[in-house]
Order: sequence, then structure tokens, then C-alpha cells
Amino acid sequence: MDTDLLMKQFLPMTESAYYILLSLHEPRHGYAIMQHVEEITDGRIRIGPGTIYGTLSKLEKEELILQKAETDRKKIYSLSEKGKAVLQLELKRLQELVQNGRREMEVQR
Repeated sequence: MDTDLLMKQFLPMTESAYYILLSLHEPRHGYAIMQHVEEITDGRIRIGPGTIYGTLSKLEKEELILQKAETDRKKIYSLSEKGKAVLQLELKRLQELVQNGRREMEVQR
């Protein structure tokens, strides 16, 4: 995969998209993703149905996630290899932001 192309095409991500992809480190359906995001952000982020299903549709079209199964009208999604690569790139970008911020804040002390 062309890292530069992935970065130009998908980064920076919205916070919602980041947490949705992060939640799909294991297969989940939409409602379970909503619950997981709320849990891992200690309730700071609550993704509504419109956002979750719109974002899932977009991520699926971009081939960042795959539909694994459908049970009781619930679509189960997981990360694609492309989605894993994009998530890793975003995590690296966010780590750089934090490192730069900490370094600059130390200089100002």
C-alpha cells in the first residue's frame, strides 16, 4: 500500500471516524460500536445513529472496513487491511502531535 497516498486520502480523520475504526479492532455491529466508543471515551463521545451508520457506509465504500456477517438484521463489521494501515498512520500522526506539544510546553517552562 502506498503510505503517502493513504495519508493524503484519509488523514487527518475525524474523531468519530477514528474511534469507529479503533472499535473495529474486533468485529462489531453499529450499536455495539456506539457503546464501545462511549465506554472507551468515558462518555465524552456519544455517536448517534445517523453518524454511525453514515460513517460506516462511507468507510465501507472507501474499503477501510468490511462487512463480516449479518445476524438479526445487524451488520457485523471489521477492519480491512487498508483500514488497519490507515488507523496506524492516524495513530502515528496523533502521537507526533502529542510529542510535539509536550516538547514545546517543556521549552516554555
